[in-house]
Amino acid sequence: MTDTGPDFITVGAGAAERRIAVRAREGAGPPVVWLGGFRSDMTATKAAALDAWASEQNRALVRFDYAGHGASSGDFTACTISSWLEDAKAVLAAYVKEPPILVGSSMGGWIACLAARDRTASGETNAGLVLIAPALDFTEDLIWAQLDEAGRAALMQSGILRRPSDYAPEPDPITYALIEDGRRNRLLERSFDPGCPVHILQGMRDPDVPYPHALKTVSRLPAEGTVLTLIADGDHRLSRPQDIARLVAAVAGIG
Repeated sequence: MTDTGPDFITVGAGAAERRIAVRAREGAGPPVVWLGGFRSDMTATKAAALDAWASEQNRALVRFDYAGHGASSGDFTACTISSWLEDAKAVLAAYVKEPPILVGSSMGGWIACLAARDRTASGETNAGLVLIAPALDFTEDLIWAQLDEAGRAALMQSGILRRPSDYAPEPDPITYALIEDGRRNRLLERSFDPGCPVHILQGMRDPDVPYPHALKTVSRLPAEGTVLTLIADGDHRLSRPQDIARLVAAVAGIG
């Protein structure tokens, strides 16, 4: 089959308008929606593996690129958690007509939880959440809190910090606007209920989202319906064949 490329939807208006790239696979069951991580895209290993599973099982699956990622338009450094959440909610509104299974990796776990919370608040329902190394509140807990006073001052003065990345040849640009916006979207300061079952997959050798962060996330979720799988030798990517098998099993186990 020839790849015809992604579809595009327009999100935002004026200077904030961007074209969001989406790939939607028709099929049965609760639609599975992939929400990728910081600077990742919908062609990455786990997203592609989940799409292959959906094809084999005739399951509906939607994956997309946030603004400033992959095939979508937009300036990465002008984006925030709020704007990427807006992208996710626009994709859900356009492509999902029944309660979805939201599958979020790293930052995508945070955005999935925010989207699930907002859907519940508006009277919509979710079939479930599968979160891989979920980086809820990472801007505050895993970036800002780890900076010394000099680093914080430099970020506030220049507006941007470039941190070396293990996943890309160029550094990650961290803007102060991202930090400030992250504070408006924090979830871990209090309990929250996404209104659906949650399965978290977390590597215990994850240097980017340490497993105690997953324990903190679990402590904020309802005990009923929440499952945490700790993978003792797992890293942040969780992209090995055995990790992909756990991901697929977690999604299939929800519905």
